[in-house]
Amino acid sequence: MDDNSARSKKGMGAGAQALAAVVLVSGLVGGMWGLRDVGDVSTDETKPAACDGEHDARPSKQSKQVSGAQLCTALNRRDLPTLLGTPDERAETAGGSESWMKGAGGTKIVTPEATVQLKTYAVKLSASYDRLRVGQSVRLLGETAEAKKVLGRPAVLYSDRTIALSFSFDGHKIGQSDSRPGGIARSLVVAKDAKDGGGSFEIALWRQDEGMPDDEALLRVAEKVLPTLPGWHAG
Repeated sequence: MDDNSARSKKGMGAGAQALAAVVLVSGLVGGMWGLRDVGDVSTDETKPAACDGEHDARPSKQSKQVSGAQLCTALNRRDLPTLLGTPDERAETAGGSESWMKGAGGTKIVTPEATVQLKTYAVKLSASYDRLRVGQSVRLLGETAEAKKVLGRPAVLYSDRTIALSFSFDGHKIGQSDSRPGGIARSLVVAKDAKDGGGSFEIALWRQDEGMPDDEALLRVAEKVLPTLPGWHAG
């Protein structure tokens, strides 16, 4: 969310403001994207935002699943702005969370995710623990889906649509809201293992100005970030 985009809104009472955001609101792999709190907003203009719960970002011996805090720590790297092609920028917000959905037979499937936002780009990283193989997902992701190999594993590159949201605030109350179609997000889904046995990691990239994101930047982030994730094994 671009919190720096807050500005006065015409036609509203004194003290009212409008906050604009560009978010990725849907995804067939890795669960539903939504508007969420995205962690710590730095009060120091020269200091990158830190992930919430960094003390919880160590791998857990009790769970084979990565947490939102772990994803955030992996994504919120010092060189992330350089990987994105915007070396003079910094992380403005960063945070991770988990959501749950019910699968077949009533089983719970957790979807951890993390988002880091800069002035130009927003990046979201998620992990999926369903049994869907990445190779099977190609036909589910629309006409833009393109099968690839990334880090020696099956992968799919595809486009998704963002939505531009605006909210009015009067004091501490949320007033009117509005939405419209936003720009394009580019997403990369990568299998958890070379045999594509089910489950995946997904990185989505979109621009705050709704322009077209750079696929090369997305691939650079994936190649640096994914091997650092808990549960990622070479080969």
